[in-house]
Amino acid sequence: MARKAAIIGGGVIGGGWAARFLLNGWDVAVFDPDSQAERKIGEVLSNARRALPAVFDVPMPAEGKLSFASTMGEAVEAAEYVQESVSERIELKHKVYSQLQQANPGVLIGSSTSGFKASDLQKGSPAPENIIVAHPFNPVYLLPLSEVSGSDKNTPETVEKTVQIMKDIGMFPLVIRKEIDAFLGNRFLEAVWREALWMLKDGVATTEEIDEAIRMGFGLRWGQMGLFETYRIAGGEAGMKHFMAQFGPALKWPWTKLMDVPEFNDELVELVSGQSDAQSGAYGIRELERIRDQNLVGFLRALKERNWGAGKVLKEHDGRLAATLRTDPEATGAPLVMARMQVLPGWIDYNGHMTESRYLFASSETVDNFLRFIGADMDYVAGGHSYYTAETHILHKGEAKLGDQLTGNLQVLHADEKRLHIYITLKRDEDVVATLEQMCLHVDMKAGKVCPSAPEVLARLMPIAEAHKALPWPADAGRVGRKN
Repeated sequence: MARKAAIIGGGVIGGGWAARFLLNGWDVAVFDPDSQAERKIGEVLSNARRALPAVFDVPMPAEGKLSFASTMGEAVEAAEYVQESVSERIELKHKVYSQLQQANPGVLIGSSTSGFKASDLQKGSPAPENIIVAHPFNPVYLLPLSEVSGSDKNTPETVEKTVQIMKDIGMFPLVIRKEIDAFLGNRFLEAVWREALWMLKDGVATTEEIDEAIRMGFGLRWGQMGLFETYRIAGGEAGMKHFMAQFGPALKWPWTKLMDVPEFNDELVELVSGQSDAQSGAYGIRELERIRDQNLVGFLRALKERNWGAGKVLKEHDGRLAATLRTDPEATGAPLVMARMQVLPGWIDYNGHMTESRYLFASSETVDNFLRFIGADMDYVAGGHSYYTAETHILHKGEAKLGDQLTGNLQVLHADEKRLHIYITLKRDEDVVATLEQMCLHVDMKAGKVCPSAPEVLARLMPIAEAHKALPWPADAGRVGRKN
């Protein structure tokens, strides 16, 4: 039975949470009195369906069921977890918590608040221990950070439960050591925001020039190394002490207006919004979101290849997803959906569709996931054994274009202790874009020779092969292994 989360407030953040839970297999009930809530969440979910599966290398679970409730009580019924994402008004949040706790006493409530401390949110609650901060960053469905902040009313068990739920949906829960307004991330953002407003007001730079300074310079470093690791490198071989000695005196220099605030008036609003329109007004919001998501996917995958930063979080979630894959006797009698992926900009050739090498990559992702599924994973390879591809035959049957969602489906045609004969179908919805027939041989990597698979691998492989004997033989299979 699917787990259920209730989302209270269906704006940009609430919609992102809904997508994050849904795409990780949870059922989601949304309550938002806005008549446009279904449309808005649908648009966020559409973006998420394109982006989130593209950062994982293991099949994601079947998408959960999305429903829209007419009352908060209906939304929270039988929910394991609630994520509150209503407006930043403390009295409104208190009212919401009161209704939620009346409808489902004991339910864990996480707040997306950008700045209120947990102790502020808990005031007046009959069960303050069940209200905690779980503050995300937009887009919630792609950025892994969730700042988890409690008060002395929250038990260690409540904090740990929140942390585990965040991990279950692929996030990085960062537990804040002490209660503080705005937590960690937003305090940094506020500092940069204040300084940027001063530079705009004083005519030092435009919105575009400030953005260029960030995205062409230190923003690239921060995204993969953060602040202190970046400065450690700046200190050279002598390290952080040298950096501190060199730049410490600058703390007394008049480089910043951080402790001051420019007057917030119509003139400042017009200045910022006018320059922002000139900079980015040619793009619609949804178009900017898609550009942002495509860039984030590429960046996250680069970090993942290096098992670094946010990429390490993705690898860990791959492991959790892989652990949920089990040989189900009722499911092995059909081709197995072993990979889901999105056609990214770097996959497109000069004809405007997916280039040949990426069909092989998509097939490889499908097969690698299957090998992990049967136990021939990286630990198995580290032990000196693996499956090597001996022969592949590919047929292109359709076109895959930018943004298309593909699934890799695998059928075992034959298997024995040394050979694995498989048939991969790459689909866009129900349309077949390519098929690949492949022969793999089990190899002793040190000896460089074919050898029998380990008993534990065969124990998972052979029941699938036996079940797949009942499937129709693919019409275009049989090209692999023929003697000419």
